Amino acid sequence: MYLCCFFFRQPNRTQVRGSTVGALAILPAANRIDPQLLPPPISEDDAQKGILSLIERGLIPPAADLTLDPSPVHHRTAKLHNPTNKEKKILMPGGLILDKYSYLSVNILFASQKLLFSLGIKWTSNRTVHSKGIQITQCCLQPPPTTPASAPDFKERCHRFAIQHGRTRETSQEFMAFKQHYCLSWGSIISILRHMERMLTNYAVPIAFVNGDKLADLSLEFELERPPTNADLLSVIVNREDVETLINRPGRRYVGHSGRDEAAKKIQATFRMYHDRSKYLEYRRKKWASGVIALSWLMHIKLARVRKQLRQSRLDLLETHKRRTKYLARNWERISHSPRVIIHIPSCGHSRHLRQSMKDFNIYQNLQMARLCDIKDPNVDVIYVSPVPVNDEMTQYYTKLLGLRDAIDTGEVDDQSDISMRYKIIHPDSARCFPSHNMCLATLLKHSPRTLKRIKNLIRGREAYIVTGMPQDDDLYVADALDVPVLCPEPDIAQLYSTKSGSKRIFASAGVTVPPGEYDVYSLPQLQETLALLITENLEVSRWIFKLDDQFDGRGIAYVDVQEHLPCYKWATREAQRYGEKWNKKWAQEAAYIKIHQEILEVLTQHAQPINKESYQDWNTFLHAFLCQGGIIEACPPSDSVTALTVNMLIEPTGKIKVLMNGDQIHAETQFAFWGLSLPQSSVEPDALNEACERVGRACSARGIMGYFTVDFVTFIHPKTMKQELWAVDLTLKYSDSLAMFSFTTFATGGHFDPLTHTFDIPPLKREEKKSRRKRIAPVTEEPPNTNRFAVMSARLMHTNLSVVHYSVFFQMCRAHGIGYDVKEKQGTLFTLVDSQNRENLGMLTIGETLQGALGTFARNLSVIHQEISAPNMQGSSNFRPVIEDIESILGITIQNTEDGEDLPEKDME
Repeated sequence: MYLCCFFFRQPNRTQVRGSTVGALAILPAANRIDPQLLPPPISEDDAQKGILSLIERGLIPPAADLTLDPSPVHHRTAKLHNPTNKEKKILMPGGLILDKYSYLSVNILFASQKLLFSLGIKWTSNRTVHSKGIQITQCCLQPPPTTPASAPDFKERCHRFAIQHGRTRETSQEFMAFKQHYCLSWGSIISILRHMERMLTNYAVPIAFVNGDKLADLSLEFELERPPTNADLLSVIVNREDVETLINRPGRRYVGHSGRDEAAKKIQATFRMYHDRSKYLEYRRKKWASGVIALSWLMHIKLARVRKQLRQSRLDLLETHKRRTKYLARNWERISHSPRVIIHIPSCGHSRHLRQSMKDFNIYQNLQMARLCDIKDPNVDVIYVSPVPVNDEMTQYYTKLLGLRDAIDTGEVDDQSDISMRYKIIHPDSARCFPSHNMCLATLLKHSPRTLKRIKNLIRGREAYIVTGMPQDDDLYVADALDVPVLCPEPDIAQLYSTKSGSKRIFASAGVTVPPGEYDVYSLPQLQETLALLITENLEVSRWIFKLDDQFDGRGIAYVDVQEHLPCYKWATREAQRYGEKWNKKWAQEAAYIKIHQEILEVLTQHAQPINKESYQDWNTFLHAFLCQGGIIEACPPSDSVTALTVNMLIEPTGKIKVLMNGDQIHAETQFAFWGLSLPQSSVEPDALNEACERVGRACSARGIMGYFTVDFVTFIHPKTMKQELWAVDLTLKYSDSLAMFSFTTFATGGHFDPLTHTFDIPPLKREEKKSRRKRIAPVTEEPPNTNRFAVMSARLMHTNLSVVHYSVFFQMCRAHGIGYDVKEKQGTLFTLVDSQNRENLGMLTIGETLQGALGTFARNLSVIHQEISAPNMQGSSNFRPVIEDIESILGITIQNTEDGEDLPEKDME
């Protein structure tokens, strides 16, 4: 190839054209057709022609990325001349004078010659420089001379050599110079060089240029250490990027020397790795599984051992409870009439999910503060375990209230006494450790060893027993720790028969009248079939009620009105009228049952409503809980005027059944949950109610139930028979809030409840005889004083504005409005304080000579308190308004009944 450069100084001169070298070898045709073929080896003569010649002839691919190190071109700042200066002549060596244009051409020529010489190309010219200018007609490229112009250029050029197809060009002048220069350390260099040749051969690298100086440095580093890595070897290659690209290409290792063998080894190694890895993973999986199984088995064994210990511990507690119960039964007559200590623990042992769903659970447990009034019996001392802390203000109130006992007996206010030694209010010390766990009181007391020790010291050497709320296993633990009996049934029996389905079993065994319904319902098909059958058999019932088994206080109740929403209800009613007396036959009801069964599920989905929206937002939520816990279905009384009654009873350890009190329920927000009672009941004949209570008591006693329990009834006039019906609807095996308020009533009046006549009487009032100086006149017969009393009681009054009023201010406000109690007349108003922290809850008791008077006083007190503690812009949240409305409706009914047959006193009308 020829590189021709033409520089014109005088255009009138003739140019000489022609070749100065012979023909050179070019790339074979086969390589041009198939680029994948390796290029032929380059001979020493071809290499001496220079890089440009090799590129032009195709021996080096045109796309090859060539790097010259060091670069033949050096950058430097160009010198700028002032254009105003006159053109100067430049004196060249030999006496030649050039102008600036000729001088620039000569500089370009010399720079080109230096560049080509660095590329290994010889510069020759057939023209010379004349005195009148420079005229170069032709130049050619030839291999550079063997002797370098300077020592540095020689070193840089000779210490670079090529390795082609994995073989070093050992005969090249560059390699020979490199070998001669490093002859003293050639042993380590040749070892590194063989590693590099082996790497290039394995990856079929066609050509690589090596920096000899870096190779020598690398050989010194790895002479006594580990063999060099590919990255170390690549660091001494000049065209590293090209070589590294080839080496990193997938599958390149199997193209080079012994590639098939390496591929076979790789395949075998990969399969062995996969096989061994699979076996290892299987081993790890089995080992992990065996570890899990072993750990699970150990945990199972430990849990089984712990469960066995707990079961045995509970059995031991139960056996101890039975032994103490037998002792209590043998000595009850003596204990009940001798000095004794009653430990009141108002614990609600409901299930955990119920306790967690309740707001202010501790306050709910403390609604029975009136249990302190058991000290009305001079032989009784009381230890009351409070679930909430009691401050000094509350303690002073109860001390003053309980000190009125002598004044109540004598009728003189001044006859007060200090009886603070007869009662103790104790708060468990572990309560502060569980502020938000909603743990029942017995559990808190179980984890309070200091409190247990204090109670044990207070009862040492004295007869004592525990009266709890809803019993559970922790009550037995506390009793065992104190070594005293508990006046309650076994926890499992209490939990079973306190459910709605359990109470239905008791009522069925007792033979009392119950609403039409079904219990132990646990599935949706059973619910659908049972409800359809009940509706078919009782078409006069317009509303059906669903109750969850383990709920209480009207929380888990829903209802559906079938008369309004069941499409086939009117048709079924006509069918029943058409069949007449034959309607009780199954064949007569079959068509109606099938149609109701098809429609009832949609009616429930669209129209069933839960009562308590805070616990169950809609029917789907209630249905899920109903199917999980189970429940009952019962009919709502088919009457607009329904009265609910509550009877509190006691089964003594000896088996004797007592009716302690009864009363009519007063409802506030819903008709299924009551907030208070009016004592005594006046809705049912005493004989009918006593007979039903006696049957329920005998059925409970037959199942080993002992202690306090409550039975709820409803009474109404049946629209068909026009007779009064009495249905037993609920049973609760625990000490109730109403019984605690009844104890408060007997304490405040000294009265007695007659379970046969259902009357509440107080001792005759003492009248002072007036002395007169006049002549004694024949005495006039006076009517005896009225000893009959009625009471309205509630422990569940709530008003959020009470939290901003201290108890001292509250009682001053009550005295200012005449809200108080007359110990002489045994009538008026009394309060029970429940919470000393928030002060939002309290209980109230009103006592009067007539039921209308007690109800009116109660409603008036609520109205006055609400007006005093509320502002127009701060009404607060309370249950006062529903209570007042319910009392007004009751008063309207009683006034109407009085106008029909009885005269109402003028005082009661007010």
